[in-house]
Amino acid sequence: MDLFEDEPPAASGNQPEFTVSELSGAVKRVIEGEFGLVRVRGEVGRVSRPASGHLYLDLKDDRSVLAGIIWKGRAQLLSTRPEEGMEVVATGRLTTFPGQSKYQMIIEDIAPAGVGALMAMLEKRRVALAAEGLFDAARKRPLPFLPEVIGVVTSPSGAVIRDILHRLRDRFPRRVLVWPVAVQGNACAPEVARAIAGFNALAPGGAIPRPDLVIVARGGGSVEDLWGFNEEIVVRAAAASAIPLISAVGHETDTTLIDFAADRRAPTPTAAAELAVPVRLDLVAGVADLGARAGRALAQGLGQRQTRLRDLGRVLPRAEALLDPARQRLDALDGRLPLALRAVTAVKRVALADMALRPGLLRRALTGERERLAGLAARLDPALVRLLRDKGEVARTRGARLRLPVLEADLERRRAALDAVVRRLADRAGRAQDQRRARLAALEQVRLTLGYQATLARGYAVVRGDGAVVSGVAAAQAAGALEIQFADGRLAIGGRSAPRKAAREEPPEQGTLL
Repeated sequence: MDLFEDEPPAASGNQPEFTVSELSGAVKRVIEGEFGLVRVRGEVGRVSRPASGHLYLDLKDDRSVLAGIIWKGRAQLLSTRPEEGMEVVATGRLTTFPGQSKYQMIIEDIAPAGVGALMAMLEKRRVALAAEGLFDAARKRPLPFLPEVIGVVTSPSGAVIRDILHRLRDRFPRRVLVWPVAVQGNACAPEVARAIAGFNALAPGGAIPRPDLVIVARGGGSVEDLWGFNEEIVVRAAAASAIPLISAVGHETDTTLIDFAADRRAPTPTAAAELAVPVRLDLVAGVADLGARAGRALAQGLGQRQTRLRDLGRVLPRAEALLDPARQRLDALDGRLPLALRAVTAVKRVALADMALRPGLLRRALTGERERLAGLAARLDPALVRLLRDKGEVARTRGARLRLPVLEADLERRRAALDAVVRRLADRAGRAQDQRRARLAALEQVRLTLGYQATLARGYAVVRGDGAVVSGVAAAQAAGALEIQFADGRLAIGGRSAPRKAAREEPPEQGTLL
């Protein structure tokens, strides 16, 4: 044998040969046949949500890891979104992925493994949302004292809405808008979030009034029943609401995440209605009490001021006591006056008797008096002119001479005053005439309205028989001939029926209105 020849091929035996695809398909059929429906309990590990909408996750325990996938259509219908660290029970089927030579579980449904897992997930979500500040007390708004419109987000067929309406009717009736939603199940969270956002989207003053207060209410139930109000979409909608919101989900011992985001939490739906409005009878009694207190305070204040005024009046002296000193001083002066006059007269008489009457002295005295009188006369004429100008009077006094310009100025002033008076009289007479003319027109309109001619114009008629007004069937049958008066003429019945214009009846004699 040549050392450089190839070795002969070994015998293949009788074992069949498989391609990779054939072997992968056989494994896939075996696994899917043996594990067509399984329920697996484990802890959720890695969770991936790509843009395709499918959900990829790992189920693990302390020793193994199982890959799982939830297709997009099933992922949208899940009541509970799986989160990392949650203990769940997954229902589905096992299959393989030939592209990576691994097996995985197609999950049809997934649910928390007991209440403990739900509570752990709830606490984790609460901490995350609280870290964002959605539960801060500074964000909460005060409730309106007396809202005009109240929006209620609840089921329209349950007992909750009846309890709320009954309590509102008893305390203080208000207008209520109900937004019907599902209060449990998969549709609960999106419908409640849309209802809260819808109330906030209403425009003030629109066709549908915007509520002043929103109540989100539901009766009691299990943790699973109330889970829709723990969803993040509901919590964020409640925190973003510009309208004050009251959460009334479950009974007093039930707690959901919307309670932390709401402005107020009510233990029951009935308590929410009590928080929304005050008691009308209490308000009426309070107003009456305040009115009575105001009346008592006013009466007490007036009484105190009257007492103070009487006390001050007793302290003040009487008017007679104030005038008595002045009267006494006047009487004293009155008694002293005659004595003083007699004393002065005696002194002057003695001085006159002692005075020597010499002609030169008399002439000098007369000359001085004449000069003094001449100076007074020169000052008197301007003073009289100023006095007459100020008072508007022209008078002649002793020795007074008025100049012509003064008289002309006074005459012009009087003429202007007279013209002003004439204009005012003319204006007043014109206004009075207009008022009388308007009053006469109004009375004429009233007369025409009350007359029977206006009634005929509205479709009525006057029936006369033998010249007299007929007001009944018997009188019409007894009359020989009938005449019907319309607004535009008269018509004879049984005779010549040529219509003729109704003669304008003269109104009864009446006096002038002016």
